[in-house]
Amino acid sequence: MKIIATEIPDILIIEPKVFGDNRGFFLESYNHKAFCEKTEVAVNFVQDNHSSSKQNVLRGLHYQIQQPQGKLVRAIVGTIFDVAVDIRKSSPTFGKWVGYTLSAENKRQIWIPSGFAHGFLVVSETAEVLYKTTDYYAPQHERCILWNDPELAIDWPLTASPIVSAKDQAGKPFQSAEVFGNL
Repeated sequence: MKIIATEIPDILIIEPKVFGDNRGFFLESYNHKAFCEKTEVAVNFVQDNHSSSKQNVLRGLHYQIQQPQGKLVRAIVGTIFDVAVDIRKSSPTFGKWVGYTLSAENKRQIWIPSGFAHGFLVVSETAEVLYKTTDYYAPQHERCILWNDPELAIDWPLTASPIVSAKDQAGKPFQSAEVFGNL
């Protein structure tokens, strides 16, 4: 596995070693020991999630204010533009975002630690996304920041109006969102 640094040091792109031949391919999608050694992050994933979405679906920006979740995200079908926003008030990158293309073709994953809001846009006809989390889903602690907050100015690669859930349309502006003090 290859680790690729990003503009926000805590966010990492993970590129697996892919073994391919005329039959197809094989890759190790997760190995706890290798992940911890290569990323220098000690984690314990407790939940796997799987979503399926059609083109122009935008999910996010989600986080849990208590029971915060680190996420290891990948697209196994199609292509997404995946975004993480630093919402750790004590961080030098507070309020900054990064976005990367994850696809079934590039097989990359993104590590997003606790303290970040997360969202993605489906840019292919359909996409299926798998992600591991470091804590359990806790709907009572879930929060949402508006995906199109002008202060964040996320450069979503939109080709049409996004399809956004009612919950995500009701997200809070970044300035009034609950954020993390010391994570």
